[in-house]
Amino acid sequence: MSAGVDGGRWRREFEDLTASIGSRFARVETRRTAVKMLVGMVSELPSKNCWTLAEQAGDIGPGRMQHLLSAAVVDEDGLRDDLRNYVIEHLGDADATLVVDETGDLKKGVHTVGVQRQYTGTAGRIENSQVAVYLTYATRAGHAFIDRALYLPKSWTSDPDRCTQAGVPADVRFATKPALAKQLIIDALDAGIRAPWVTGDEVYGGDPKLRGELEFRSTGYVFAVACDHHVTTATSRVRADVLARTLPPRAWQSLSAGDGAKGPRVYDWAWIEIGTDDDNAVPGCRWLMIRRNQRTGELAYYRCWNPRPVTLARLVKVAGRRWSTEENFQTAKTLTGLDQHQVRGWRSWHRWTLLAMLAHAFLTVLAVTEHALGPVPSDRIPFTRNEIRHLFAVLVMTPARVMIDRLHWSNWRRRHQHQARLYHYRRRGAATTVPG
Repeated sequence: MSAGVDGGRWRREFEDLTASIGSRFARVETRRTAVKMLVGMVSELPSKNCWTLAEQAGDIGPGRMQHLLSAAVVDEDGLRDDLRNYVIEHLGDADATLVVDETGDLKKGVHTVGVQRQYTGTAGRIENSQVAVYLTYATRAGHAFIDRALYLPKSWTSDPDRCTQAGVPADVRFATKPALAKQLIIDALDAGIRAPWVTGDEVYGGDPKLRGELEFRSTGYVFAVACDHHVTTATSRVRADVLARTLPPRAWQSLSAGDGAKGPRVYDWAWIEIGTDDDNAVPGCRWLMIRRNQRTGELAYYRCWNPRPVTLARLVKVAGRRWSTEENFQTAKTLTGLDQHQVRGWRSWHRWTLLAMLAHAFLTVLAVTEHALGPVPSDRIPFTRNEIRHLFAVLVMTPARVMIDRLHWSNWRRRHQHQARLYHYRRRGAATTVPG
């Protein structure tokens, strides 16, 4: 066993986690399959889908895992609650921040639920993709996903037949990304999560309904807004960039928004007290906060609210936690296969993402636990989720594929691919005999 790493404790942590979710599966066989999937998701498989996870588990085919995702009796809401409770148990802090953000997964074809040509930050342009909104719980100890919602464009919600084919529930209606984010936040707060702050990018900062809901719940927020976002001052209603130009040099302070991969994220910051043009608005403190890049001079704008006065440094700290969700997207896609699901249906997508988030939370908790055990030696960095995954795979996981017949899997894959090609040619009206 590697010095300084207690593989037995890591194994017990994984067993405790899987035992805690056991009641969410109606059949013991389904529960065992779910555990196998979680083991595969925290493994070092380069690609993670039902085929590769089943082979890793030693199954003779992907049928059991596909059944778990598409048809088995699973308490999905309860499993989501277990994920949320697990994260709070290990990362919980009264000073927590909820972070909302969306990510896109590039897809081919038109049958995957929610897919259409739309802008996605993953590619930085309009692509055929599937977009979802995620909610991150972030504290000084660490950060992990606690919920998600799939975005269904109007091209889907206006086509009942298409939705039915993908298994979308009949009561699902079109909802904007801010509306989805609002519901995720409401669910978390109603579940008893203590989080005095919410942050997100311009997509969410520009939505007055989301801001109003948070104000109603006395939950502070720091949302990015566009340069042409209008705010109300004592004399007029003005664009954010125009108001920023009125700031004197002494208004700027150099503050860190938190540590990044290359050290503290230091920018110049300023803030201006603003008002509201809604006479029925919830009382509280409102600010426009501006961030200036010290090297390029580029400006970014934030709309902020809190029921009580706070310092500029406090708002900067909340704004800095927005980067946590970007790191979560990167690590969850790379380490636990969040975007590698290869499923088309509504139910399968929700179950895959839930298990991938749970696997990601497990790696996060192990990393946080190792940090808490003592100071990091001066000649190395703290444990990362990537390093935790590698050590867990090497020191803890027992390979389940020792007796697997690799030829069987080769034959299975080639049979499946033959059937898919045959189906493809038939749909196109080609001859039923597939060229060799």
